Amino acid sequence: MDIRVYYEDTDRGGVVYYANYLKYFERARTHFLEDHGLSVANILKEGTEFRVIRAELAYRSAATLGEILTVDTSVTADRRISITFSHVIKDRMTQRLVVEGSASLVAVDLNGKVKRIPTSLLEALNLPSL
Repeated sequence: MDIRVYYEDTDRGGVVYYANYLKYFERARTHFLEDHGLSVANILKEGTEFRVIRAELAYRSAATLGEILTVDTSVTADRRISITFSHVIKDRMTQRLVVEGSASLVAVDLNGKVKRIPTSLLEALNLPSL
């Protein structure tokens, strides 16, 4: 998935503000799900919500105003109740590594109680049913 760096994404020096990478991760997760035939709206309608329980980022180089970044995403099932999305962000033109990170999410029902990830969702993501 590609993301263009706009002025609103940067600090006064034209460098992407560090917290915006978490927003890029969120967009990439949604895009990844859609690429696998899933939508956040439908997952919610079916009674499952995901909540971030851990996020990690390692900043490797600064992204700046006007750059186009590529976010590569992969997913693994940690347990039957949580999944981890791993992200690598690079400059599209030079392939310079900008940020690496991940976000672990736990499945909950619509009342916020932890639940098992639906088998159909694991299958759509090509993950084993644990």
